[in-house]
This record gives sequence, C-alpha cells and structure tokens, in this order.
Amino acid sequence: MLKKFYDFKNFKGDFTGGLVAGVVALPLALAFGVQSGMGATAGLYGAIAVGIFAALFGGTETQASGPTGPMTVVSAALIAAAIQMNGSLDNGMSIILATFLLGGIFQVVFGFLNIASYVKYFPYPVISGFMSGVGLIIVILQIFPFAGMASSKSTVAVIQNLPSLFTEFNPYALLLGGITIVVYYIFPKITKAIPSALVALIVATLIAYFMKMDVPLIGEIPSGLPTFQLGNILSIDSSAYATIVEYAVVLAVLGSIDSLLTSVIADNMTKSKHNSNRELIGQGIGNMIAAAIGGIPGAGATKGTVVNINAGGRTRVSGILHGLFLLAVLLGLGQLAAHIPLCVLAGLLIPIGFKIVDFKGLKHLLKVPRADAVVLVLVLLITTFGSLIQAVGIGIALACLLFMKKSGDISEKGMEVGKVADIDGSKPWQDEIEFYEEYKSKVIIKHLYGPLFFGFTSYFKDQIQLLPEDIKAVIFRMDRVPYVDQSGLYTLEDIIFDLRAKNIEVILVGLQEQPHDMLKKVDIIPDLVPEEDLFDAIDGSFEYLKKKLKETTVE
Repeated sequence: MLKKFYDFKNFKGDFTGGLVAGVVALPLALAFGVQSGMGATAGLYGAIAVGIFAALFGGTETQASGPTGPMTVVSAALIAAAIQMNGSLDNGMSIILATFLLGGIFQVVFGFLNIASYVKYFPYPVISGFMSGVGLIIVILQIFPFAGMASSKSTVAVIQNLPSLFTEFNPYALLLGGITIVVYYIFPKITKAIPSALVALIVATLIAYFMKMDVPLIGEIPSGLPTFQLGNILSIDSSAYATIVEYAVVLAVLGSIDSLLTSVIADNMTKSKHNSNRELIGQGIGNMIAAAIGGIPGAGATKGTVVNINAGGRTRVSGILHGLFLLAVLLGLGQLAAHIPLCVLAGLLIPIGFKIVDFKGLKHLLKVPRADAVVLVLVLLITTFGSLIQAVGIGIALACLLFMKKSGDISEKGMEVGKVADIDGSKPWQDEIEFYEEYKSKVIIKHLYGPLFFGFTSYFKDQIQLLPEDIKAVIFRMDRVPYVDQSGLYTLEDIIFDLRAKNIEVILVGLQEQPHDMLKKVDIIPDLVPEEDLFDAIDGSFEYLKKKLKETTVE
C-alpha cells in the first residue's frame, strides 16, 4: 500500500540528498536572514517552511527550496521601507509579514491561472540586468559587515559612507571575513564531499570563539518551535496597502522565475519534466507558511537542488527531509549559532553575490545588439541603485518597444520575414525532397522564419527537445531570419551546445548578415559551429553531410 505513494528503494538517496542539501542551506539561511534585516532566525524559519512545504506541494521532484539572494534583496528593500514608514522593525512587522503572505497567495494564483507559461517570455537582457543588479546589491551591502561595521540599508548609503570604512573598520572582522572567503574557494579543491560554505562557517567561527576576537555576532537565536505571527495584519493602516501589493507582486514574480529556472536545471540533471504550475502553487504555499511563522520568503535554490540530486535525491521526500534537518538544527543547535560572527556571514554572501552576477551577459555588452545592451545596463543600474520594482517594469517595456521598432525597420527595408518567429520541420521544401527521402531517419531540417527574439526562444527550445534521439545531424535553414537579439543568440548557443554534446552535427544554412555577425562576435562561430559547417546554399550542406555520414558509417 505504501509503495503506491512512495517507493522505498529511493529512500537512501533521498535521505542523503536531503541531508546534504540541508547542510548547504544552513549557513545561507542564517546569512540571508541577517541580510534581510529580520535576523538569522527569520532566515532559518523561512528555510524550514519553504523547504518542507514547497517540496510537499511543488511540481519538481528534486527541488530544494529556501531563502535565495534575489528574494532576500527584495525582502530587505521591503523591510527597509516598512521601518521607514513605522519607525522600527517591530512596528513594521505586520506590513512585512502581510506582504510575504500576499506574495505567496499571488504565487498560488499564478499557478492556477497558468501564469508560468508567460514567465518564460521575459527578455534575456531584463533577467540578466536584474540578476546582476541583485548580485551587486548583495556584495555592496556586505562591505560594512565584512569590516565589522553596522550594515547600511541601501547601496546608495554604502557608497556615500565609504570614507568611514577606512577609519572605523575592525581588523579582526576583516581577518575572519578573509579567512571565510579563502576557505570557501579553496576547500572544494581538497574535497567536495563536505560543502565549503559550512566548513568556512565553522572554521572562522571557531577561530573567533577560541581567540576571543571582539567582533559583532549573530546573537541569541530562539530555540523551540516557531509561533504564529500574523495576528496583527488586520490592523494595518490603509496607507500601506499600495506598498504591500507592490512588493508582493515583485516577490511573487521573482520567486516564480527563480524557482522555474531551478526546475529546468533539475529537469536537465534528472531527465525528468517538472509541472510548472504545480511548482508555483507549492512555492506559494511554502511562502505563506513562512510568513505565518515570521520567516523570510524563498524560492527554488539552485545550489541546494544540484547537491540534492548529486547526492542521490530523486523524489520530493529529499526536499522535505532537507527542511526537517533545518528544523532539527533549530531545535537542538540554535544556541551554538549565536556565536557566529556577522563578518563570517558577509564572507559567505560576497562570493554568492558574485555568482549571481551574469558575467557572460556583461562580457558581451559591446557585441550584442545595442538595444539589448542598453536594456541590460539600464535594468542593472536601476536595480542596483534604485527601485527593483521599476527596474523590471521599465526593462520589459523598453525591450518590447525596441523590438517593435526593429521589426518596423525590417519591414521598411522590404525584407521577407514570414511570420514573426516561427519554426517548421515537418515538410521538406522543393530543393530538399531528394535528400530528405534518402536521409530522413538520420537528418532533421528545421526552417526558421522571422526575427529570433525573446518571445520565441522558449518555443524554439521546446521544438528542439522533440527531436528523435537517434538522429545524426540537424540543419537549420536561416535564410529568412533577418535579426537575432540577445535572448535568441544565447538560446541558439544553448541548443547547439546540447546537440553537440549528443554528437549531433549542426549545420547552419543561409545566415544573413546580422545573425552571422552576432554569432561571430560571441564566438559561437567558430567555437561551437566551425566555418566548414556554414553554408550559403542548401545543396552544399547536403554534399557535405553525405560525406560525413558515409565516413561515420565506415568507422
């Protein structure tokens, strides 16, 4: 009977995966809690609630969820706004928890309304700029704690107060923070069996404790089960409603994107398919319960999910066990965590912040279409030094506006673009029939029409995933693709990389000037597609493939 609900042959892997994911999540939950402004306890509460309930109700079997960098940055902005409105954290807590609760409710609604199908249409420059901005916020806000000083509430305040860093820094804090970063990066070269973040946390904390270093500490963490915290939300002043709704929407959208991106990574690792709508419902329920017990919201955590899968996790039981491990820590080891220096947590968050920054997108700023570069930089700057909410809205609006302008320019030049972004591979064209009849079991020909832009990339990926496993080559006819934006560029790169990894030959035919230039500028040509795999006309690609396939058969 039990086997109907759970196959116990997976328990060993699920137990190991959940335990390792929990160990990885522990120091990060404490660090994100501190950065949010609500304290380490709130980070731990959030990790427990989201970890257990997102796994229980979510749509990704191996997802490990908890506080993440992007969600924490938005939470911190909300908490700062609530404190400014009400004078203190305690007075603003009802607004904060009501926002977290509403954000979770929005995610559940998103799941029932199939909003997940629209999240995938976010342009790459907007996501890249936003995530890079979030990474920079994490790094900048940890500068003062890393030096043993009180944390500033905004990146602008940090920049303005930088001169004080040179006169008020704590040398012991700098030493411990430096040790934390060194251990974090060096320990994986020794072994990856134990998470380096945990090792760095323990080593630096023990040094501070036994050397009696005078540095700011986390302080007391309440032990025992958390209590219900939503008793005062009905008394919230109506003037705060707009703030609550505004931040709740951002938390819901960002948490959805964060979780679904991690779900895709989990699918690729386990060769499975997640249920995106159910995933949003599970994440929403987890965030609602986190709010009810005073925890910060979270999302699918990429690092925790990856280590869970690598350690053997295969079902949602692994995610639940990851949350239960953190609950056990709360009940048994809370007092020990009080001795962790804040500079050590800063030393953990700084590398994590840099990992969130999209260096690939930044590296190609001068190579991708100028409009995409402008959107990316603008979103990054607004995110880092302005409003996270406005950054996403302005970025999407600007990306759509610039795309419409580009489409208009293409039409004015009289180019035949067919439908705006379409793909077809079911019927051969007249000049393909002879080759098709002979090699249709080995070679797939895909015809691309129109600009390869952000609104088309998800569909493009889905179509490629439907290709038979036993094919030897794919020909992309791109005669009618006049323009490729940054989203399309990176999608094409991912697709070609995945096909190459399966030893499938990729041929590009009829590349127009702009797509050809873009592919060369970011080194897709010749790193992924050698010059000999480019053809102006389809006939040349057929002769080339005939020889290639003949050689493969002989071998």
